[in-house]
Amino acid sequence: MIDTDAPIEPGKAKPYLEMITASVKSLNMWQTTCDSIEKQYANLAVMKEVVGDRQFRMFWANMEVLRPTIYARPPVPVVAPRFNNRDPLVLKASEVLERAITYDVESDDLHASMCLARDDLALCGRGVLWVLDNGACIHVRREDFCHDMARSWREVEWVARRAHLSREEGLERFGEVFRKIERKDDDDRSTKKAQVWEMWHRSENQVIWLAEGCEDILESSEPLVDVEGFFPCPRPASATLEPSTLKPVPDFIFYRDQLDEINELTARISKLSESLRMKGFYASGVSEVGEAIEAALAATDDKAILVPVSNFAALGGASLKDSIIWLPVQEVANVVQQLVSLRQQIIQDVYEITGLSDIMRGSTDANETLGAQKLKSQYGSVRVRERQAEMVRVGVGVLRLKAEIYAETIPASELLAMAQITDVPTMAQAQQSAMQAQMQGQPPAPPPAVTVEAIDELLKSQKMRAFALEIETDSTIAPDEEAEKTGRIEFLGAISNFIAMAGPMVAAQPETAGFAAAALKFVAGGFRAGRELAPAIDEFAEQVKQKAQQPPPEAQPDPMAAKAQADAQAAQAKLQFDVQAKQADMQMKQSGMAQDAQLSREKMQMDFALKREEIAMRREGKGAETMVKVGGDEGQMGEALMQGLALLIQSIQAGQASAAEAQMVQTNALIGEIQRGNQGVVAAMLAPKQVIRDAEGRAVGVQTVGV
Repeated sequence: MIDTDAPIEPGKAKPYLEMITASVKSLNMWQTTCDSIEKQYANLAVMKEVVGDRQFRMFWANMEVLRPTIYARPPVPVVAPRFNNRDPLVLKASEVLERAITYDVESDDLHASMCLARDDLALCGRGVLWVLDNGACIHVRREDFCHDMARSWREVEWVARRAHLSREEGLERFGEVFRKIERKDDDDRSTKKAQVWEMWHRSENQVIWLAEGCEDILESSEPLVDVEGFFPCPRPASATLEPSTLKPVPDFIFYRDQLDEINELTARISKLSESLRMKGFYASGVSEVGEAIEAALAATDDKAILVPVSNFAALGGASLKDSIIWLPVQEVANVVQQLVSLRQQIIQDVYEITGLSDIMRGSTDANETLGAQKLKSQYGSVRVRERQAEMVRVGVGVLRLKAEIYAETIPASELLAMAQITDVPTMAQAQQSAMQAQMQGQPPAPPPAVTVEAIDELLKSQKMRAFALEIETDSTIAPDEEAEKTGRIEFLGAISNFIAMAGPMVAAQPETAGFAAAALKFVAGGFRAGRELAPAIDEFAEQVKQKAQQPPPEAQPDPMAAKAQADAQAAQAKLQFDVQAKQADMQMKQSGMAQDAQLSREKMQMDFALKREEIAMRREGKGAETMVKVGGDEGQMGEALMQGLALLIQSIQAGQASAAEAQMVQTNALIGEIQRGNQGVVAAMLAPKQVIRDAEGRAVGVQTVGV
C-alpha cells in the first residue's frame, strides 16, 4: 500500500513509479482476460492448425457487425459561436478554428486512431486516445495506459502512458541520462526500445517523465498548454464498468458460456456428420453378387442405371434388397438435425444478449411486417447507442484538445493561412487604409472589428474562448442513405410550409418578425439537415428581422397604370383649360358690352348737353317780349325735354345693366352645364386603374377600379 500523504522527495522517481505499479497491478485480471479475448477473436497461430475441433466463429461475426455500427467515419469539426452570438469577430474566429481543425483531422489521420480505439472498446471494453503537445492524436494500447484508480473520472489525480523510445529519440529528448535506461525487446518491433512513462499529475500541475530502473526523474515541467481538464486525453471510451470503480468489463464475458456451447455443438455436429455415410453388408460367398454390388456403388456414369450380373441365379430367387443389409443412418441424421436446431437457438440467445438484431445483421423474415422490422431496428440501436455516444464523446474531446493547442500555440496569421482566409486585415493595414483615405480627402472609416490581432487575442484567451466558442462534432456512425433522403425531404417540406404561413404574417405585421425567426430556428433544429444549415438559417433569420425594422419601400408604378393616370391628368387639364377659355371669352364679351353702354351713356350725355346749350342760345337771341311771350311754353318744353332725356338715359342704363346681368347669368349657367356634363368623365379618368393582361402576361388594356 502506497502512502500518498507522505512527502515526495524532489527529483526522485520512486514514488511515482510505485503509483504506476499499483495501478497496473489492479488491472492484471482485466489484462489477462483481454489477452484471452483477443485470441478468441483472431489468433493466426490457432487458426492455421488444420486438425482440431471445428468451431463456429460467432464472436468474430458479432464483432464485424458491432465495430462499424458504433463507429464508421471520422468526426467532422463544428465550431460555432456559443448562444448564437452574431458578433463578427466571434463568427470569423469560429470559421478560422473550424477550418484549421478540419485540415488537421485529415492530415493527422484521426480516423485510423479512432478505429483502433473503437476496436479496443468492442473487444476489451476500453479505448484510449492521447493528444501530444503538437496536436497529433495517437492511440494508446491498453497495457500502455494507466491512471489513478478512483471511483469516478472526476476524482482521478493523474494519468500516464508508456512511450517506447529508440536510443536516438531518447538522447534527443532527455540527453545523456537516457543511456542509463535499459532497452528491451518487443515482439511487435524489430529494434530494442526503452519504455518511458509520461505522467500528468493534476494536483502538482506537472508533467513528469520517468523510467523503470532509473532513480531520478528524467524531466519535470508544467504543461505546455493549459487545456481544460488538465489531462491530454479525454476520458477513455468505456463499455461496462465495475460498480464504483473505473475497471472495465468486456462484453465478451457476458455471453462467453453461450459461445462455448455453440463451439461444443459445432464439434459434435462435425463428428456425427462424418458417420453419415452409406454402408451395407452382403454375403461374401457369392462372388458374382458381390462384384455386381461393388460395381454399382463405384459407378459414376449417370446414364448407366443397370449393372449386369453374370450368374443371376446365385441370388437364389431372392430380391436384391434382401441380399444387402444397410447400416442405419436415419437415427444419426435425426440427432444432427436436433443439434443444429439447438445451436440455432443458442445463437439467438447470443443476439438477445448482445442486442444485435437481425435487421442490423442484414437478415430478416419476409413475412414480418414493416412495424416489426422497425421495432427490431430501434431495439438494436438502443442497445448500441451508448457505445456510439462514447465514441462521439471521445471524438469531441480530441477535437477540443486540438483546438486548444492550436489556439494557444499557433499565431492567428498561420491559422488564417491554414484556413485559406485572406480577407482579414492586420491592424497596421487598417491604419494604412485609414491614412490613405484621409489623404484623399475622404472621411475616415471606422476601425474594423475583425483583425488578425483581434482574432489572435480571442483565441489566446482561454476564458473568452470557452465562453465564445462551442466545439462539437458531427455524427461518427455510418449514415442510412434512405433515412437521410427522407429526412431531408421532410425538412424541406416543413420549412416550405412554415415560410408559406409565416410570410404573410410578417408582411402584414413586421413586429412579428422576431417570433417568426425564432420559430424557424426551432423547426429547423429538429432535423439533422437543420443543424448542418444552422449558420445559414441564423443569417436568414437576422435578415428577416432587420428588413422588418426598415420602412416599406415605395411601390413601383406599373407602366400601363402610369400612362393611364397621365392621360387622365392631361384630359382634366384640357377640360379645365377649355372652361377657363370660355369664362375668359364671356368676361371679354361682358366687358365689351359694358364699354358700349358707357359710350352710349357718354354720347347721350353729350347730346343732352348740346340740346341744353342750343335752348339757352335760343333764349338769349330773342327779345324779352318774345321771351316773355313764349317763355312759359318753351320753358315748359325745355324742362319736359330735359326730364325726358334724363329718363331716357336712366332707362338705357337700366336696360344695359339688365342685359349684362342676363348675359352673365346665361354664361354661368352654360359653364355649370359644361362642368356637370363632364363631371362623370373627369371622375372616371381620375379613378384608380388596373392593367389587364393576357394569358402570356402582356398588357392589353386598362380597367377602372372602384367606379
